Amino acid sequence: MMRYPGMCNVNAFDNNRAMHPAQSSHFMLDPDVVFLNHGSFGACPRPVFETYQRWQAELERQPVEFLGRRFDDLLEEARKPLAAFVNCAADDLVYVPNATTGLNIVARSLRLAPGDEILTTDHEYGALDRTWTFLADKSGACYKRLPIPLPVTTHADFVERFWSGVTPRTRVIFMSHLTSPTALIFPIREICRRAHDAGILTIIDGAHTAGQIPLDLTAVGADFYSSNCHKWMMSPKGSAFLYARREVQSLVEPLVVSWGWRPEEARGSPFVQIQEWQGTRDIAAYLSVPAAIEFMKQNNWDAVREECYETVRYARERVSAVTGLEPISPILADEDNTHWNAQMIALPLPPCDPLQLKQRLYDEHKIEAPIIRFAADSDTSDYQRLIRISIQGYNDRADVDALVTALENLLL
Repeated sequence: MMRYPGMCNVNAFDNNRAMHPAQSSHFMLDPDVVFLNHGSFGACPRPVFETYQRWQAELERQPVEFLGRRFDDLLEEARKPLAAFVNCAADDLVYVPNATTGLNIVARSLRLAPGDEILTTDHEYGALDRTWTFLADKSGACYKRLPIPLPVTTHADFVERFWSGVTPRTRVIFMSHLTSPTALIFPIREICRRAHDAGILTIIDGAHTAGQIPLDLTAVGADFYSSNCHKWMMSPKGSAFLYARREVQSLVEPLVVSWGWRPEEARGSPFVQIQEWQGTRDIAAYLSVPAAIEFMKQNNWDAVREECYETVRYARERVSAVTGLEPISPILADEDNTHWNAQMIALPLPPCDPLQLKQRLYDEHKIEAPIIRFAADSDTSDYQRLIRISIQGYNDRADVDALVTALENLLL
């Protein structure tokens, strides 16, 4: 591994075992808060954060040298370990501040026409629902939200149900790999395969995937894919990537037109060039992603993730016992041992005021966990209440027990 000038030692733990929550002091989270909401904004380990600060200091020490002469080479080197982590070519991805930005770049590049259909599900992240609705309103296209009823059953059933929504007018399939409101892993590989055969563009929201589940972009086969690094990869806030398959990169326009568009001197991939330079900005978060990847390698993060999954299953059992409600997904989807959940799970709650419950969880019990209003039909006032629980390496079963005690107090 190339050691960057600003990189600190990320080998903070014993390499031979998974990190134990007792070592959660390596994260900068408030120790008085039971933090079960890693999925919203993530949490950055102290060694990675120190690398981030060193890059910021290096930028300030000689800004012209850093941005004017080193910028391209630094980002090129920072893309290489990320590309290896998600199995794609380094010139097929670019850094962006968040997945919403990455997906906006693609969506706003398309030339949609009246009658074109963008097929999606009713489990998508609200910001992207708004993006596509905005663009459909402007173009006359149809943003078609296909209901996926809860509870889900098998991945095979999901694929058939979703594909039944495809019509001759379907131009784009947009969907999450791992959903935000319901924390479900969707079988996108088969959807992408069918879409490719049918000549339909696939645009995948992978905001929660990188670092939480194994991600092989070459195997997934999506045309476009954007994921955050600052969530489950634990890099500093404001780091994400946009991937574009080589054959469709010419479709992507710059969201911000700057010197990379029609440059005086062409260098490297046009896809990278038109996206990378957007004027003066702090790229320290991007340059710290290799440190986050190294942190996971050095600290046996595959084992940490497995421990987290077992804690998620424990949370599933405990919370369901309190509410008396069936989970929205089976533990296993199919005979091939495919999981619907990883380090996040959304569990049903009985009738309650979601905003009030979330506030009381924090005010009275110091528990940070989102309460989701999930409506199968956006035009109805009827909705399901879900609590989304995120488990990261700093969590343990005691955190789940604290949540269960709070729910018993507030719901019963």
